[in-house]
Amino acid sequence: MWNRFKTALFLGLLTGVAVGMGWLIGGYVGMLVAFGIAVAMNFGAWWFSDRLVLALYRAREVGPDQAPELHAMVAELACRADIPMPRVYIVPDHTPNAFATGRSPKHSAVAVTEGLLQILDHAEVQAVLAHELGHVINRDTLISTIAATFAGAISMVANMLMWVVMFGGSNDEDNPWAPSAPCWPCWWRPLPPR
Repeated sequence: MWNRFKTALFLGLLTGVAVGMGWLIGGYVGMLVAFGIAVAMNFGAWWFSDRLVLALYRAREVGPDQAPELHAMVAELACRADIPMPRVYIVPDHTPNAFATGRSPKHSAVAVTEGLLQILDHAEVQAVLAHELGHVINRDTLISTIAATFAGAISMVANMLMWVVMFGGSNDEDNPWAPSAPCWPCWWRPLPPR
C-alpha cells in the first residue's frame, strides 16, 4: 500500500513540476503543453517501462527449452512467493548483474546477465533471483521506473531552461540573437513600449 502511495506521489510530483516549469517558460500555453508531455511520460512509464529497459539492455526472452535451469529457478521462486511466473530474460553482457522490471507482479520480468550465470553457482543465482522477485512483490520496480522518469523529466526541463536563458530575449534591436542581461527569468520583464 505504501509503495502505491509513493508511486502516485511521484506521478503527481512529476506532473506538477512539468506544469509549473511549462508555466514559467511559456505561460498558459506552455503549461498546457507541459501537462500534455507529463501525461504522455506518465502513461509511457506506466505501460512501457519494462519493454524500454529490456530493449535498452538488449535482453532476449528465454523459455524453458532455451534456459531450463534458470527458468526452473524462477518458476520455483515465483511459486513460493505466490506470484505469477515472470518473463525470464538473459542480457548479453559479461558484467554480473540482474534486475527486475514491470509495473506489477502480473506484468513483471527478471533478467540476468550471461556474466552472472558464468560466475555464480546454482544457489547464488537462486538467491539473486529471490532478491529480484522481492522487488517485484513489493512493486519497487514500478517506483524505480517512475523515479527514473522523474529524473529524465528534470533533465529535460533543465535543458529547456538552458535554451531559454541563452535565447530568451534581446534588448539589441540590430542583433536579435544577442543575449540580453539579465536574461532569466524572462517572464518578469515589462513589455517594450509600442
